Amino acid sequence: MIRRALLGLVGLIVLVAIGLIVWEPLSASAAAPPPAHRYDSVVARDTFGVPHVFGKTDPDVAYGVAYAHAEDDFATLQEAVAMSRGRLGAMTGADGAKVDYALHLLGARATVNRDYLKQPADVRALLDGYASGLNAYAARHPGEVRLSRLFPVNGQDIATGFVLRTPFFFGLDQVLGALSGDTPLPRETAGPTPDAPGPLAVPAGQDAVGEGNMNGSNAFVVAPKRSADGFTRVVSNSHQPWAGPVAWYELVVHSGTGWNFAGATFPGVPFPVLGHNEHLGWTNTVNRPDLVDVYKLKLNAAGDHYAFDGRQLPLQATRVWLRVKMGPFVLPIPKTVYRAVQGPVIVNKSGAFALRYGGADQVRMVEQYYRLTRAQDFAQWQQAMSLQGISATNFLYGDAKGNIAYFYNAAFPNRKPGYDYRTVLPGDTSRDLAAGTVPWAQIPRNVNPASGFLVNANNTPFQAAGAGAELKPGDYSPLLGIETDTTNRGTRSVELMGQDGSISAADLDRIKYDTGISKLGWAARWYDDIAAADPKGDRALIAAQALLAKWNRRFDGNDPAEALAAILLRAGQAWHYPRKAKKDPREELAKAAAYLTKHFGRIDPPLGTVLRLRHGKIDLPLDGAPDVLRAASTWTEADDGRLVVNHGDSFIMFMTWDKAGRVSSTSIQPYGAATTRPDSPHYADQAALFVAHKTKPVNFWPADLRRNVERVYRP
Repeated sequence: MIRRALLGLVGLIVLVAIGLIVWEPLSASAAAPPPAHRYDSVVARDTFGVPHVFGKTDPDVAYGVAYAHAEDDFATLQEAVAMSRGRLGAMTGADGAKVDYALHLLGARATVNRDYLKQPADVRALLDGYASGLNAYAARHPGEVRLSRLFPVNGQDIATGFVLRTPFFFGLDQVLGALSGDTPLPRETAGPTPDAPGPLAVPAGQDAVGEGNMNGSNAFVVAPKRSADGFTRVVSNSHQPWAGPVAWYELVVHSGTGWNFAGATFPGVPFPVLGHNEHLGWTNTVNRPDLVDVYKLKLNAAGDHYAFDGRQLPLQATRVWLRVKMGPFVLPIPKTVYRAVQGPVIVNKSGAFALRYGGADQVRMVEQYYRLTRAQDFAQWQQAMSLQGISATNFLYGDAKGNIAYFYNAAFPNRKPGYDYRTVLPGDTSRDLAAGTVPWAQIPRNVNPASGFLVNANNTPFQAAGAGAELKPGDYSPLLGIETDTTNRGTRSVELMGQDGSISAADLDRIKYDTGISKLGWAARWYDDIAAADPKGDRALIAAQALLAKWNRRFDGNDPAEALAAILLRAGQAWHYPRKAKKDPREELAKAAAYLTKHFGRIDPPLGTVLRLRHGKIDLPLDGAPDVLRAASTWTEADDGRLVVNHGDSFIMFMTWDKAGRVSSTSIQPYGAATTRPDSPHYADQAALFVAHKTKPVNFWPADLRRNVERVYRP
């Protein structure tokens, strides 16, 4: 009897499980495909496998971009599509479901549904062309499709990805995570309160010898008057993860309409987002303005209304279903998303909190990126920037005419004097709520400075051009929330560029790969604190301090203290960059020394023995460290104790315009063009060059490409 009952229960569980498996794909609404169109694209792969995509029209090119990228990394592109459709949880599990929740909370799909047809026709055609390229690849390779009914996709799906991901570049995910977990808000929003990552904030590379999500990038621009040969130079050195949904993908595009651009893009994006055309180029670094305002609502007893200007307004509530992969099953989890007059609302044990953030509820970022790539001069480029669709990130610019510029780009929310927008604001009044965005003309910028150079390394915009050429903090309202943080990389960049009155190509190369610690920065003070820590008679700590005392404070692989110092620098960066409370220097020294002793039997193994680039069968030594210009920002611990870097120097591009205005460029990636295709010759063929501080030619001009073609085909 009992056995029969148990068998019945097992059968019921199996039936329910089967039902849930069937439920997810059937409940997922299939997208209408883009309008039928015959695209004519040609892909020329150079000798490093980088796609050079040609087409008669720009949509033809976008189709080829999608197809070529899918050939190299279809797995990640599918995650980008699943994210825009609210199905990432069904593909990747709980972490993906958190992103799906954010999609619903921010109303990204609703924004696109409302505004998509208002976008310029050429922008919509470009998005449809890209979606069609993905659909074509999926149709021809059904065995690679990871989720039923994920294809076809359309232009709206691609646009939704932009709307969802853009605010995460200035840290909205950190705020969402803190509120969802009912933990203290990040310092950008909550003044002096330390932050604590919440469920939506997933730190990169957490492990026992340092943790934290240390995003970063370096950018260098030199005008002809500061250049040794009179050339204009831009160095793009964005720091992104080396694999995954925000890893760089290199490409070159050529359209019969005159659209020619070389650079890099992200999965799900139909064009390069940084790099150069014939006339101009730019790069980006993450900036950290305070673009998120948090309001605490006063709910009624039932929790379905909130007070606002003396009235009771209904709290908008929408039930959504998150599909979460759990082992072999995909389970539906119900959630409710809320909205108030200020914006999305998160309800936790401490109350209900509404969010207003820069660049919310609009799709203009797609057009802005596209127009930037097509700009023919500085005036057209600035006109594209004035669309203010890209809600954050610094832009550092150079062109064939010798102009250089730094734009502290941000969609600053309008704010009213008399309120501290770094704190949680009262949500029952309109007196602290102002509609709109600060006009483009008021955005901080440093154009053609007297110094002849500009840099940024995720530091304050008031440290970019050297003595006598800097922006003045007093010229900008504190309501903008511009950060005043410095980084070792920022301080070191200004230091090195300022010392060189005539910067040659070799000088710029040396500066970009510099591994030094500035004596004027936070990192030097951190090491001083470690040296001053009381070892309390611990022989291991005494030996570690003695080793560091002889160190030359560089990470070029030539000093026995570098491995120990690198681990300590990452521990320091984990509190410094997120603005957390300083860690105990003695404790961190003990942890670092113990780790090296455990895995290497000594505290002074060579840096290259410890710090590695590993990808497939490739296993190479690295130099650099977190927050130095040769950036090795985060790593994971391998079973053998090696620290395998997965984030830091990623896509690097050196751009040059000579005196005649002709552009040339070189570039490099840590792995290769086909990062998820182990059988491809381009899975890791750039790694040795990357480790050796070398680059490869971009072959931007078709004549150069013809001499370096591996294969040509129509996708």
